[in-house]
Amino acid sequence: MKQIISYSLFMLLFFSFGNLTAQNNRSEYKKEEAPFFTIRGSVRHSDSYQPISKVNIEVNGGAYTMTDANGAFTIKARKGDELVIRHKDFETVYHIIENDDRITVEVDPADDVQLKDTKFKRGVKSFNALIDSVSKYRKLDVEKSIAFVGDALRQSTSQQQNAEAYLVLAEVYMHWKQFDLAVTNYRVSLQNKETNEAKLGLAKAYERNKNYQESLETYNAIDKTQLGNYQLVMLYEGLGDAYYNIKNYKASIAAYEKGLNVANKHIIKPKIVDLNSKIAQAYNASGKIDKAQGFFNNSLDLAEKETKKRALEEKVTVADFQNTNRNYSEEIELRKEIVEDVEEVERDSIIENESALTLQKQNYKIGNAYFLQKDYANAIPYLEKSRDEADAKGDLVVKKDATKKLSDVHFDAGDYEKAKEEFEAYKYVVDELYIKREQELSQADRFRRNIIEQQNRITSLESDRALTTSLTEERNKNQQLVIYMLITGLILLLITAFFMFKYIKQQRLANNLLALKSLRSQMNPHFIFNALNSVNSFIASNDERTANKYLSDFSHLMRAVLENSEEDFIPLQKEIELLDLYTKLEHFRFQDKFDYSITVDEDVMVSEYQIPPMLLQPYIENAVWHGLRYKTEKGHLFITISKKSDTEITITVADDGIGRQRSKDLKTANQQKQKSKGMGNIKKRVAILNDMYKDKVDVYIDDYQEAEDTGTKVVVTLKKD
Repeated sequence: MKQIISYSLFMLLFFSFGNLTAQNNRSEYKKEEAPFFTIRGSVRHSDSYQPISKVNIEVNGGAYTMTDANGAFTIKARKGDELVIRHKDFETVYHIIENDDRITVEVDPADDVQLKDTKFKRGVKSFNALIDSVSKYRKLDVEKSIAFVGDALRQSTSQQQNAEAYLVLAEVYMHWKQFDLAVTNYRVSLQNKETNEAKLGLAKAYERNKNYQESLETYNAIDKTQLGNYQLVMLYEGLGDAYYNIKNYKASIAAYEKGLNVANKHIIKPKIVDLNSKIAQAYNASGKIDKAQGFFNNSLDLAEKETKKRALEEKVTVADFQNTNRNYSEEIELRKEIVEDVEEVERDSIIENESALTLQKQNYKIGNAYFLQKDYANAIPYLEKSRDEADAKGDLVVKKDATKKLSDVHFDAGDYEKAKEEFEAYKYVVDELYIKREQELSQADRFRRNIIEQQNRITSLESDRALTTSLTEERNKNQQLVIYMLITGLILLLITAFFMFKYIKQQRLANNLLALKSLRSQMNPHFIFNALNSVNSFIASNDERTANKYLSDFSHLMRAVLENSEEDFIPLQKEIELLDLYTKLEHFRFQDKFDYSITVDEDVMVSEYQIPPMLLQPYIENAVWHGLRYKTEKGHLFITISKKSDTEITITVADDGIGRQRSKDLKTANQQKQKSKGMGNIKKRVAILNDMYKDKVDVYIDDYQEAEDTGTKVVVTLKKD
């Protein structure tokens, strides 16, 4: 039914376009007003059935999408739209949309392109390829279609794929009129995943299987706001069909009219014809002949704009209506038009015996209409023609009816010999038909058994899948239990590691503090020893006044040093005062060797910084004792504090003394063997402090200038807390 409707829609577009130049009073057809369909399809290699991913799918001037990893795609398009299918590995493919059936595009790969995914071997089909095969064989071979569905289910990896497979299988059963099996598979599809397509299909299957109440309940349970325009029309039409079958013609007409309103609003032309026709039939069944006639007139006019075959089908419906209401002349006229048109259609296509359009059936009904008018002369030729055509096409049912009717006509006409002859022929045809029916029933029974057997295999497959799923779930539960235990163990391990890390960090901090204390205890005696040497030199030179002054300043310095000896950091301001006092003491001893200056830039906020105590004193001591002391001319010691950034300052201790290399050369062999404890200790202190306080202090030593007395420059970078 879906394909007939889709094909009719395409032909409607064609004929409507042709009528633009023929009739000015016709509405101009606009392609953009045609309804959208959701087109599903896939792209694959023709030889290996390997799906091709990332293929560009485009509707000319419209939607765009790409195929997924399984080569599948979904896109919205109208009838007559052109799909453009592009990929670097094959030539561009163009496809005209004719209906909403699944599209399978098979392409030949380019010669220089090699398949990258080796798991898809030749002859092995993917899930989508198998579903495409079902669509291909659905109307040709039911058993093969079912087999493809079974294979697809074995390759299915998700509930969505399961739902699609059972939906396609249900559509196969609908085509072959196995409505009970269609119901079963629509329901299984919905159990895997609820889709409007499956719900509409289930409701229609219920109606065709004469489960009318279930059909009505299913239709009414569907959320209409989630349906597309075409699906909404299908819903109202299905409701109308169900109500019609239970003879609730009022509700049937109401449902059909709702569907007709939607179809008119969205220009769904094939459905406009169908619904006008069905409304007419419902009015006719309810006894409202005049209203039925009006809607039949509409359906006839609209059908003329559709395909030739659709127009003929509607003429047959109207002719039956005329027969029911004993308008035999109108019926005969319509059926003669049908005969002429059918002869034209049969030149291009075959009309099966099951169709109401066959010439044998139409000629029979023309003959019957003449018979009912008592026009035996016209009735006999048409009935004979009907019998001859039925005999030629192997249509025993029509042949039987036509032969029996000829017997009745001859009897009424008074030709009893001819009536008897036709009746004998009728009995012979009945016997022949009986034998054929027995064969057909046997074939139908065998066909039904084969289908049920294959369906049972699929049901068994589903049971196996359910069992496998149950086992998998049980295994997953066990795996989850193991995973939870491992996670719990890992958490406990992490907690243990955290406390161990914290303990180690505390121990490391304690060790660092102990090391700092040890280094400070080593630095203070070193400083005191050097200071006392200076006092001793004053006493040796009989300069008691200077010695007393020096000792007084020295005592102040020592008190401050001892107060700060337990601290890791002290305010920078206090360190500057200590440096000033220490440098002043050194200047007492070597007044003739150097002058000094301590400069703090105005933009340095001294109060915001902390510094390790006595960090700079060894560098000042080295500058005086190893650089400036040996200078032939009077030198200078520069202590400068400047801003480097918003969070850093630099403290520079620079001298224009003899430099590091010359100082080293002047040392005696014994002095060279001894390492400077002050410099060694300061390096260790900086390393420990940086480890504890995230690189708070940085020390850089270089030559001060390019001259004979190169001097030395020590740059200490200090970060703000």
